[in-house]
Amino acid sequence: MKLTKKMMIATAMLVTTPMALPTVATAQEFPLVAGEFSEVSGIYVKDGGVYKYAQWLATEWKKNAEFAKSQGWLNDYKIYVNAHPRDGEPNIYIMRIFSSLPDAAESERRDAAYDAWAKKTAEQQIAESGNRAEYRTVKSSMLLREYKIR
Repeated sequence: MKLTKKMMIATAMLVTTPMALPTVATAQEFPLVAGEFSEVSGIYVKDGGVYKYAQWLATEWKKNAEFAKSQGWLNDYKIYVNAHPRDGEPNIYIMRIFSSLPDAAESERRDAAYDAWAKKTAEQQIAESGNRAEYRTVKSSMLLREYKIR
């Protein structure tokens, strides 16, 4: 009887040891650590509209991004040009980089602060965005999160 009990204990240990190993491994720190968010918009600019959109990016978009940076809402912003777009693919990507996503209350506070700074109503801002549709189309939008190796 003692031998059978010892065999059962040994068997149980052999069976459960491999199950314990992943638990030990997951107890270690994850090898990647979360970093900043990047919101990337893929923009298709129609033929003949590149200069007009570039002007808007260099003036209004930059002014808005600089205000957001001054408030600590953005860490950085970038513009990328797709040198070899496929048919219908975005030819410009605009990126906004930030540390965290605002909750609902913070979003409301930011909207109010932006409206006061811009001195424009939501209706005016939406109309201006619609006017850019004559030369550009938003094709995609992504929210990415950077992960760095520990």
